[in-house]
Amino acid sequence: MSLVSFSLILTGVLLNAAAQLLLKAGTNHLGHFEFSWENLWPIGLRIATELPILAGLGCYAISVVVWILALSRVPVSQAYPLLSIGYVVNAIAAWALLGETLTSARISGIFVILVGVYLIAR
Repeated sequence: MSLVSFSLILTGVLLNAAAQLLLKAGTNHLGHFEFSWENLWPIGLRIATELPILAGLGCYAISVVVWILALSRVPVSQAYPLLSIGYVVNAIAAWALLGETLTSARISGIFVILVGVYLIAR
C-alpha cells in the first residue's frame, strides 16, 4: 500500500472519529431526550442547530469523499478493515476529551485491533 493510499484511509478514519466525538459532544450539550411525534419538530430543530452536531455531519460528508478516493486506489478487502483504527482513536479520544472510562478490557481490545490492522496493512 502506498503512502498516499494509507494517508487517505487514515484521513478518512480520523474524520470519522472526529465526527463521532463531535456528535457525542453535541448530544452531551442537548442532554437526554426522547423522540415522539409530539416533540419531533422541537428536538429536530435543536439537533439541527447544535454546532458540534453540524460539524460532525460535515466531517462525515468530507470522509465520504476521502473514502471514495481511497477506494479508487486500494482493494476494499484491504481498506475496509483499516477502518477499525477508528475504534482505537475513538476510545483514546473519548477517554482524554470526554472523560469516558478506558478499562483493561478495552485496552486489551485496542491491542488486538492494532495487531489485526498491522497484519492487514502489511
